[in-house]
Amino acid sequence: MKDLYIYYQVKEEHAQALEARVRSLQAKLAAGSGVSPQLKRRPESRDGLQTWMEIYPVVGEGFAEQLAAAADEAGLLSLTAGGRHVEIFMDLPPCA
Repeated sequence: MKDLYIYYQVKEEHAQALEARVRSLQAKLAAGSGVSPQLKRRPESRDGLQTWMEIYPVVGEGFAEQLAAAADEAGLLSLTAGGRHVEIFMDLPPCA
């Protein structure tokens, strides 16, 4: 299984609108896939920008594509300052 980390920046004036869209998107994805998403942000802003991160732990195959389609449908890029950057991590196997 894999974990997805998506980070991006948002202008402070778009933060409230973006949060509503992301939380709605995450609720739909959680209901449909059973994933437990998280939404985080850095505590400080820089030059009027906040850095946000969406975390999707323990996702199955095809989830990244499902998430990308849902983000497009929700119009998230219209409220971000630049693109959404996706990182995928997986657990290391335990030592024998």
